[in-house]
Amino acid sequence: MRLVELKVTSQPQGGYVVMSVHGEIDLYTVPKLHRELDKLLASAEPVRLIVDLSGVDFCDSTGVNVLLGAHRAAREKGGDLELAAPRPPVRKILQVTGLETVFTVIDDLAQAVSR
Repeated sequence: MRLVELKVTSQPQGGYVVMSVHGEIDLYTVPKLHRELDKLLASAEPVRLIVDLSGVDFCDSTGVNVLLGAHRAAREKGGDLELAAPRPPVRKILQVTGLETVFTVIDDLAQAVSR
């Protein structure tokens, strides 16, 4: 059993909710990410969510699928989900899968929130 922990925190910032994720997103840790995203998106109001990936070293296909599902759910309610500051290994996954064109990917979190 692996003991890699995923830390997920959220806070309102400007017109957005910023979710900071730290650790590795994989089969073992993705349920926590899924729960946290579901909580934020459960609101009847549209949510403009920025997922700060600057603390994520690894993300596998289960993580990508959870982010895609949350992106779809946010959009269906008139909100949005953007990804901020992915590290090179995570950015490569987004490039290889073509998801850089699906998600809005911002290099700098401060830049994303100030728009």
